[in-house]
Amino acid sequence: MKTVKAFVMLCLLSASAAQVVYAAALDKLKAFVDGTRSGKADFLQTVTTNNGRKPQNAAGQMLFSRPGKFRWTYDKPYYQLIVGDGERLWIYDRDLNQVTMKKLAVALGSSPAALLAGDNELEKNFDLKEGGISDGIEWADAQPKNQEAGFQHLRIGFAGNTLRVMEITDSFGQVTTIVFENFERNPALPAAPFQFTPPKGADVLSE
Repeated sequence: MKTVKAFVMLCLLSASAAQVVYAAALDKLKAFVDGTRSGKADFLQTVTTNNGRKPQNAAGQMLFSRPGKFRWTYDKPYYQLIVGDGERLWIYDRDLNQVTMKKLAVALGSSPAALLAGDNELEKNFDLKEGGISDGIEWADAQPKNQEAGFQHLRIGFAGNTLRVMEITDSFGQVTTIVFENFERNPALPAAPFQFTPPKGADVLSE
């Protein structure tokens, strides 16, 4: 009987410990959003589909300065630039010499970028819950409240207190995984990277 009681107590303690550990992921996410005004990192991006196609890989650098300013530069496999200047979102495809411009408030909304560059009202745009621990990464799950957000599910992973990975699943089952390297929290960033002027001769499309 003592053995059974000890086993039950061990299970309860283990479950309680797991809840404490898992809860740390949401705490870290909220602390990250509340305490991070700017950031910079290298990133590796992989897009996988559920139809067996070969994964698509990309790499580059990202900067952000909250609220609403960010810069994602894709160097591989081809150059593309995405800039949020606080009012507008610019997407520049150098190969096509084409620029797409959108209102930032509409484009940001409840998108994954809002977690990095948006305001700190997480619960306003997302339903949040714990995602557990896998391979040393503590996960927080975010479900967009807006049905037209463009994606179904977002997972944010932390290694210690450092943002390490984001996983975005869209409505077609396609998963985009972004792994951050050399993440710097709250660096002093100049204004210039968050400004964009369409190159001369580029086609500019507004949405």
